[in-house]
Amino acid sequence: MSRNISLLAGKKKGSLLTEIVKHNLPESDKELASRYNLGASTIPGTRSFYDFLKDDQPEAYVCTGTACLCKGGQEEVKQTLLKHFSKVGEMKCLGRCYNNRAFHLRPQLPEKSLNNEGSAEQGVFSKLNVNSNLTSIGMNYSGDDIDQLDKILTGQSQPDEYTAKSYASCSFLIENELMPSIKEFSESVEQLLKSDSKNLLSALLSSGLRGRGGAGFPTAIKWQGCADQNKSQKYVICNADEGDPGAYSDRYLMEQQPLKLIFGMLLCAHIIGSDTGFIYIRGEYPESVSMIKQIIKQLQNENLLGSGILGSAFNFELQVVVGQGAYICGEETALIASIEGRRAEVDVRPPFPTVEGLYKKPTVVNNVETLVAAAAIFKGDAIDYKNIGNGRSTGTKLICLDGLFNNPGLYEVDMSESLTRIIDDIGGGFTKPIKAVQVGGPLGGVVPVEILKDLTLDYEGFSDAGFLLGHASFVCIPEDFSSLEYARHLFEFVADESCGKCFPCRIGSVRGAEMLVNSQYDAELLNDLLDTLEQGSLCALGGGLPLAINNLLQYFPDEFATTTSIISVTKVDQGGGS
Repeated sequence: MSRNISLLAGKKKGSLLTEIVKHNLPESDKELASRYNLGASTIPGTRSFYDFLKDDQPEAYVCTGTACLCKGGQEEVKQTLLKHFSKVGEMKCLGRCYNNRAFHLRPQLPEKSLNNEGSAEQGVFSKLNVNSNLTSIGMNYSGDDIDQLDKILTGQSQPDEYTAKSYASCSFLIENELMPSIKEFSESVEQLLKSDSKNLLSALLSSGLRGRGGAGFPTAIKWQGCADQNKSQKYVICNADEGDPGAYSDRYLMEQQPLKLIFGMLLCAHIIGSDTGFIYIRGEYPESVSMIKQIIKQLQNENLLGSGILGSAFNFELQVVVGQGAYICGEETALIASIEGRRAEVDVRPPFPTVEGLYKKPTVVNNVETLVAAAAIFKGDAIDYKNIGNGRSTGTKLICLDGLFNNPGLYEVDMSESLTRIIDDIGGGFTKPIKAVQVGGPLGGVVPVEILKDLTLDYEGFSDAGFLLGHASFVCIPEDFSSLEYARHLFEFVADESCGKCFPCRIGSVRGAEMLVNSQYDAELLNDLLDTLEQGSLCALGGGLPLAINNLLQYFPDEFATTTSIISVTKVDQGGGS
């Protein structure tokens, strides 16, 4: 069934999900299904899957991501919002982990959005001086913004922007001079059009670039695999569904370095022979959606995207697809299903997307940082890039430090950088006693601080120590935060975000959260559950969860008083984003 839907949806240009969002009315479902030759149940089945397509949407959301949870203060944020709004929902992360106290406001008519205590006469967004693309999906706030809510509601206060700093020996990701303007972008495209795709691929292979989304798969090998497919239609997808609490590097790149991202997609398209690309941006990043749409429009006007780019035979159409509140879309096969207008459920691999991806055509899926790094290598030198780092962990990496660091924020560092330097010198140490740091998102390892400082920032070092580098976000766990409570939070996160396709993830995550309501649980049963999740889950959402739980059990056993024997710890071999 899913294969047929993919093939039928692919007969129309663009994303079926975008069409479903545009016509988000039940009475239009049959018409839309008929237009795509789909079954009448397909459209409502898809609409029911996504949080943002459900009826009775809250007017405001409070962030309940791990970084905000550990920092504290979110209950105060929620209560403040409830003074102005009749209903407040939850979003797992808004990419403001450096600032915390995060919340999101959606555009609503005043009679729908404000209760009797509200004071914004013309609605929340009516007076804000922002782009219309942005106000159609909402705006994010954090830090002291909640204390200025009255001003925000009357258009007197705007969200803050943030910057990043480079501590790398050579900046590839943050340095603006690599591609700061449309003019420089155009010059780079001219150079690209004159370049041989095989030479470009060889240079990328020489650089040693590995996917920055978490899995660390060699980028050139993925692109080569797609280029080798003898198909007339291929696709390039940017996975900008950065949903892991603690991570906001992709958000920075989309909002501050969008030309590098789009050039990275053009580079990939030129190498593999593609004329169509999609940037899938999570709906929780309204500023990113607005920026990317504006840049695409500018490039189209300059004949730098679309048909016959700069008078050449190279065509590349680029479309933004806005996610509708499903964390699982960070998994590449679920993301592909979402673009096709299906429920975002994980598909079995093989075949891998490079062979059979979007609309069952060869597809490259890479995250934002990977594509920006590829663009930087094209503009710089592959050997210089390879000489940074250690072994198979080459180049530079963006790291995200949360609000429990004295110097929270986004930083570019060399791969193999000492974690001691990252924590003490770059991060400035912690604002309060910290017992552990979860690196790489909710499916990453939980590393005690004393062990973390002995590591270096590379894939192999983390793996050898029994952890996972992932995308290198750092979420601090305070000493006074219960490890059992943290483990239950992780189970609840997976239970809420599971696509539901496989039983171990869908059921096991719920049972795990139920077990850890208090310390009176069966340790042997929990151990069996973790093993089932690891061995039986279709993707890293369920399969990766045991890594963090086992780390907590191993290093903080006193906080898990059990009714039976101590749980054995197994090492998790986890994949991730591309």
